[in-house]
Amino acid sequence: MDLEGKVIHQGETQMKNPRRTILFFAGLLCLISATAKCRSVKAPTSHLKMRFQEALDSLRTQYRFPGATAAYILPDGTIGAAATGLADVELNIPMTPESRMLAASIGKTFVGATVLALAMEGVLTLDDPISKWLGDRSWFARLPHHEAITLRHLLNHSSGISNHVETEGFREHFLGTSMSLAEPLSPEGLVSFILDQPALFAPGRGWAYSDTGYILVGLIIEAATCLDFYEHVTRRFLEPLQLSLTSPSDRPDLPGLAAGYTAPGDPFGLPAKTTLRPGVMAWHPGIEGAGGGFISNPKDLVVWAKALYEGRAMTGNYLDELLRSVPISPDDPGNRYGIAVSIRSEAAPAPSWGHGGWIPGYCSSLRYYPDRGVAVAFQINTDIGVIDHSTPLIPDMENRLANLVLETISK
Repeated sequence: MDLEGKVIHQGETQMKNPRRTILFFAGLLCLISATAKCRSVKAPTSHLKMRFQEALDSLRTQYRFPGATAAYILPDGTIGAAATGLADVELNIPMTPESRMLAASIGKTFVGATVLALAMEGVLTLDDPISKWLGDRSWFARLPHHEAITLRHLLNHSSGISNHVETEGFREHFLGTSMSLAEPLSPEGLVSFILDQPALFAPGRGWAYSDTGYILVGLIIEAATCLDFYEHVTRRFLEPLQLSLTSPSDRPDLPGLAAGYTAPGDPFGLPAKTTLRPGVMAWHPGIEGAGGGFISNPKDLVVWAKALYEGRAMTGNYLDELLRSVPISPDDPGNRYGIAVSIRSEAAPAPSWGHGGWIPGYCSSLRYYPDRGVAVAFQINTDIGVIDHSTPLIPDMENRLANLVLETISK
């Protein structure tokens, strides 16, 4: 009211001078035009948030998962978030936009970014042979092609090292210890499951996803800096970007954690529900280590994606190295993998960069659309219908949520 009175008084004064009157009305028209533009931006954004919530609710109705969280970030940094369903079915606790879940392999994006930062600081180089950092370990010579593997091979999954998670030895160990909540195996203990195993292929001559490769990356970060990767990620990214809903999942007590629900016949013998009580895991999630190792939320993940993939997550020009990639399959040239980034250059609804994540009881997706400056992320507190590929839940959810956001901002 006070501002409106000042405008009217100024108008009466300027009427006495024709030139001032013209300038006054020109300025007033500009103000009206700017206000109209502001309203036209806010209206679609408000409409988008409502439709985003409706789409998430519809997906839950269709696929019958317990609950989910999702978020998007627009080119101007506007964030929208939604939640649906239950964070704990038995206790009837609703899912909220701040609920947290294990992000699984999306955590690799933080590990890869840490290595890029260290490379720009001259601490290491991406094409260092890993023998430079790990060659003095008693077990090192038992790695297949140990002298030929470089840090880059580990980061883009082209090392030929198999995946300890898929070995019978790891499965038997996990079956015997998962419910004790004892400290998980050390990184070197995890690596031990693939020692003396034949290589899947010569380094640089193929592609095979390997959590073990990232466990080795974590060991290299520690050897090069005398700090573990969690400390680097927290100092370099979580704190500066104020990712307050993201933290290491290196302990069973994880405040804000939604209960996860596992598929029947889980190969690791885990219980159907991942939590003993709200925020407390029934098994030790620290078994992931540098292969994932974070609890997070889509609101944080979209902020992280926009900063990382727009070159603002750290100082220096790192995007070329981040996106320098290898084909995942010779039959699918549009699907490639860089440094902890899945690159889909020919996928619908638009080319994207990002990562997915699975750990028993939780599925996560993070995609950034570089042509549009938009990121979309979601987390679901079950892997039922996903791990056995019996439903198209994850790709359908990715496409529907992204389509909604991209179509709305293009109008």
